[in-house]
Amino acid sequence: MAHGDYGGDGGIERPRARVSTDAGRLARHYTGAGDAEGASGEALVERLRRAFIDSGRNPDRLALDDIAGIDQLHLGGRRASRSLARLGEFSPGVRVLDVGCGTGGASRLLAEEYDAKVIGIDITASFVEIAGWLSRATGLATRTRFCCADAARAPLPEACVDVVWCQHALMNMPDTTAVLAEWRRLLAPGGSVLLHEVVAGDNPAALTLPVPWARERATSHLQTRSALEQKLQTAGFRPCKIADVTAEALAWRRKHARREPQHQATPALPGPASLFGDGFSEMGRNLLDNLADDRVRIIEGAWSRP
Repeated sequence: MAHGDYGGDGGIERPRARVSTDAGRLARHYTGAGDAEGASGEALVERLRRAFIDSGRNPDRLALDDIAGIDQLHLGGRRASRSLARLGEFSPGVRVLDVGCGTGGASRLLAEEYDAKVIGIDITASFVEIAGWLSRATGLATRTRFCCADAARAPLPEACVDVVWCQHALMNMPDTTAVLAEWRRLLAPGGSVLLHEVVAGDNPAALTLPVPWARERATSHLQTRSALEQKLQTAGFRPCKIADVTAEALAWRRKHARREPQHQATPALPGPASLFGDGFSEMGRNLLDNLADDRVRIIEGAWSRP
């Protein structure tokens, strides 16, 4: 990919870097492979397309509101992404790398609302395929591009982006040091890191599992806020603004827990359970408990690359 080439059809950019062995475990988690439906062998994208059809939508022509349930898989949803974007003070045409982009919701929001040129990378191939499809279906394919790759070995040239964006992804990455070194390589001088992340809380009790990012401890790599800040500093990033937003995240999770229906009389639009399987309700309850018990916390911040 040429320097600054972020145009395209919203499809998959095939990786030119080796993907780590964690990919299989993460793919099984994020595609609901722990449930009977996920284990059936049906492609996740086809499962979602069928769900949109059942709800009366054309899966190739979707509104952003139609895909809200599978768009941004992090606490706070679009509100959290907009809050993080305000720290970036984006200018039109800013080049953004969305690390751990999932289904591409933040990438599309930045392209649509901030006129950013975004490339998203994720280690889960099914999510990359979904991200490309949803960008095409919502008319945002020319401003977003997606690549299946390991965040520690991105197939991109150095100094090719102005912003590294990451929401709720580092807790799935076993080698944070390597990832941060890659971010420094990819960022142009004067660029910034915008991070919205789950970190370990002050309560030393074991994490209640499963949670949305892990069914087992092998795929959860939580670290304390202080440890993460130290790694960012060692990697050469200077803190600009950091805030603990746990209270806001907890309020958001409680609000959505009350809204989540137990049964639907008619076919509903796809939501997180369509991705994670029937176990998502338990994941949501456990996340709420972990937040309330201070086993995990949520931070939001901006760092600069001098």
